[in-house]
Amino acid sequence: MPYTQESAETLALRALAWLITQEELLPVFLGSTGASEADVRAGASDPAFLGAVLDFLMMDDAWVVAFCDTQAVSYDQPQAARAALPGGDQVHWT
Repeated sequence: MPYTQESAETLALRALAWLITQEELLPVFLGSTGASEADVRAGASDPAFLGAVLDFLMMDDAWVVAFCDTQAVSYDQPQAARAALPGGDQVHWT
């Protein structure tokens, strides 16, 4: 199922909510993005920020598996949702 921007934002918000509950992972996200907790709250309504959340999540297969298992979504859904958000276009090198 292809994602619309709205459905992709919904999945990204679920990923953000999951990330916030991860005591060891949330500081890694904040440190790698330079975002503060206030930035995270404000970014929840920004499609580009939500895309960055999915980019971060997809940096580690274990994070994708943990998120998808708790949310009952297939492992390819974060990438599919990311493609529907700003900056998520696939780069074709040919």
